[in-house]
Amino acid sequence: MSELHAFATAARLGSFTRAADELCVTQGAISRAIARLEAHFGQPLLQRNAHRLVLTDAGRKLLEAVAEPLATIEHASATLRAGNRRHHLTLSVVPTLASVWLVPRLPDFHRRHPEIRLDFVPYQRDEDLSGPSPDAAILAGEAGKWPGLQADYVVGRELVPVCHPDRARARREAGRWQSPAELLDEPLLYHTTAPANWQNWLQAAGVPNAAPRLSTAFDQVSILIQAVRADIGVAVLQRCLVRDEIAAGRVTAPFDLPITLQRGYFLCAPKERRDHPALNCFRDWLLETAAKDTGSGTNTLFSG
Repeated sequence: MSELHAFATAARLGSFTRAADELCVTQGAISRAIARLEAHFGQPLLQRNAHRLVLTDAGRKLLEAVAEPLATIEHASATLRAGNRRHHLTLSVVPTLASVWLVPRLPDFHRRHPEIRLDFVPYQRDEDLSGPSPDAAILAGEAGKWPGLQADYVVGRELVPVCHPDRARARREAGRWQSPAELLDEPLLYHTTAPANWQNWLQAAGVPNAAPRLSTAFDQVSILIQAVRADIGVAVLQRCLVRDEIAAGRVTAPFDLPITLQRGYFLCAPKERRDHPALNCFRDWLLETAAKDTGSGTNTLFSG
């Protein structure tokens, strides 16, 4: 079983190193396990090319034969672990969303469910939840991005442009900023993973042929917000991440339009974990809390 597990994991990930990381063993242990399996069958199962492992014909046949039984065994194991861990949940969350939006709301969850222990593990942008931890993750993307996972939209589709209050005041006093198109004359700040947000927001705001000249990129939303507070330029951000900044008057929304895009934050978990008691409690609380955070009317820009 251990040899088959090592083989299937290495074949799925295309790497001895990544298979070793997922199974919490050394790369040498994975290599030796597959060598024993190849010796048992008397033929090679995996070959290396320049970039990744490639299945031989024999390896492909073996994987097709054992993949489903191994998945069944792993599901049974996950179910038993969930029974032992019914009051324990491990999560991975986009860091900015965790610090700005989720953590300040967690006291309410703990008041409702004091029996459940939450642990946070390091966030990985390409998290596929194939390992034993985390149990679930809140990831950024669009619906349909995670085939095979249960993905529930949480928050983050509603976007709003924000700037320093002094900049907005000066533009208004000069008789400017009568329409969203005038933002094109400003330094447009943006996040490195979502450079299209400005064009998409302008299109939804009634500027269909806009060709925004983006100014400065930031790889963290928290730094992008600080850049707005320093009056470096104007940014378009998820409302959930700047709601408190707007309420406190540290930034302002010059065009506070009810516009949403398709990209947002989703709670993702393997479908076989849908019976995890702690995960179900957290999901119900999270979606209820997010619903209270969402505005009423919206103008939606559909992607694709």
